[in-house]
Amino acid sequence: MISANIGPGDPDTFTLKGFFSLTDGSSVVRDGSGGCRGSGGYDDIQEGTSVTVYDASGSVVATGNLGDSKGAPYSACVFKVAVDGVPKGQKYYKVEVSHRGTVQMTAKEAEAGELAATLG
Repeated sequence: MISANIGPGDPDTFTLKGFFSLTDGSSVVRDGSGGCRGSGGYDDIQEGTSVTVYDASGSVVATGNLGDSKGAPYSACVFKVAVDGVPKGQKYYKVEVSHRGTVQMTAKEAEAGELAATLG
C-alpha cells in the first residue's frame, strides 16, 4: 500500500522562516511578559499580523502570520515568522508583512530560513 502526506512536510514545499523587526523605538509598546507590538503609525504590527508570500510573477503562494514577539535592545520589537506550504521551484520570493511592501529573497535564502525583514 502506498500513501502520501501532503502539508508542511511535502517535499515540494518548505516553511519560510525568519524574523521581522520593528525598529522605531518610539512606536514599540512592551507588555509585561517580554512581548511587544507596534503603536501609533505601526499599530498594525503585532502577533497575528498577516504575512504573504508571493512568487516571482507576483502571485500569492502562501500566507501566514507574525508569531511570538520579543522586546529587543535599542527599543526594537522582533517577531518570529514561519509560513508553511511555500512551493519550491521559484528563482525568488517576495514577502510582505501587513501592507508594508515586499522584501525579495532568493530561493536559497527562503528555503534556508534566512528572512530578516525590518520596518521603522
